[in-house]
Amino acid sequence: MNFDDFIKLRPKIENIPLPAEASQVKMSPSFRENLTADRKTKIKTARKAAVMALFYPNKAHETMLVLILRNTYKGVHSAQIGFPGGKLEPEDSSLKTAAIRETFEEVGVPEKHIEVWREITDIYIEPSHFIVQPFIGIAEKTPKFIKQDAEVDAIIEVPLTEFLNEKCVVTKTVTTSYTSKIEVPAFVFQGYVVWGATAMMLSEVKDILKEVCYP
Repeated sequence: MNFDDFIKLRPKIENIPLPAEASQVKMSPSFRENLTADRKTKIKTARKAAVMALFYPNKAHETMLVLILRNTYKGVHSAQIGFPGGKLEPEDSSLKTAAIRETFEEVGVPEKHIEVWREITDIYIEPSHFIVQPFIGIAEKTPKFIKQDAEVDAIIEVPLTEFLNEKCVVTKTVTTSYTSKIEVPAFVFQGYVVWGATAMMLSEVKDILKEVCYP
């Protein structure tokens, strides 16, 4: 989709009722239901984080979405695909501020170039004990991405047409911190497998966009 046409969707995206958990559950691993049975209690002590689903034009003015491949490290999210984002810091005035700041730090998009359209449904991540607030935002200019080497292994640019293509939704066998070789619903973009919490958040973004693009 041409980015000028995408920009015109803003009023619809801002005002559409959120599909919320109805979207998230489509990409939820089967083991998650048991893990989050007492989610409401755990959320009370969870750390807060925010991420950004950032759309922008490439040089051909096609609408793109940026994701990142996290570095390999000793942690539950090692070598996973995610949105730019991170934990709420004391200097952040809000979760939205945190999402914008982290997007700048991780992929180099200047904060003044990021415009947030709306927040969507938050999600509790059991392994890291975070409650994550996703935002949908845009950068009107083609970014000159600069990855944060300490945390980001690669920057992944996904065309909107690829993101909305149902052929990108598959079932994959993965190993988790809880079990090995379990089948999970996933997205595959340019050979990268996206599953778990990021896939659940992507599912809501996708359903919102499909509703406004193809009502």
